[in-house]
Amino acid sequence: MRESSPIQGAGPLVRVWGMDSNGKAFFQNVHAQKLSAYGAELVSIEHPLKVNDVVGVQLGEKKARFRVVKVEESALPQRINVEVEALQGQEPPWKELIPSASVAKEPQGRDKRRYIRHRIQFPVELRDERGGAVHMQTAATDISGRGCYVEMLVPFPLGTPVTVTFWIDTEKVSTSGIVRASDPGVGMGIEFTGLSEAIQERMQRHVEKLDTSKFGPKGGAS
Repeated sequence: MRESSPIQGAGPLVRVWGMDSNGKAFFQNVHAQKLSAYGAELVSIEHPLKVNDVVGVQLGEKKARFRVVKVEESALPQRINVEVEALQGQEPPWKELIPSASVAKEPQGRDKRRYIRHRIQFPVELRDERGGAVHMQTAATDISGRGCYVEMLVPFPLGTPVTVTFWIDTEKVSTSGIVRASDPGVGMGIEFTGLSEAIQERMQRHVEKLDTSKFGPKGGAS
């Protein structure tokens, strides 16, 4: 966990969810403290977690995925405090609460994706190609020309081959893909493996246009 400058007080109330160490899905509202540009400490969690578990954390309308990097007993019985660090490419939802002087630039090499993922709700259709051919209409919560992340309680196992179908403007596109990250209780990351470079670039431009958090209605800085 990187060094952070603690913010005084109980800290904001956030929603945390995922799969606990007993394999049970959970969600709970807890206070976050020691906020930094990379993570925080979540206080008095009632569910067992261990280092390297992945959880989702939401503050207001913003959310991100984090990895547990430290677990210790809470002052309250049968509860724990956990330190979490944002996964690669994720931005903590409390960024605006951190004093500007303590917000460091993203370290070089932290996120080596060729395309930046955009945190938007993007409709996709998934087909599990392991034999059962399960079809699922859902929405990616972040997406780029190279892949996407889909939130779901029971994600497909790591390495699962899938077919992903979506629309770029008026064109329907289907591509093969593979599950590169599987976080029980949170979701899964999918790499698009069947898109040409030209379609990847078109897809990237398309999601950039849809991301109104990055650009205002007229294309200027919001």
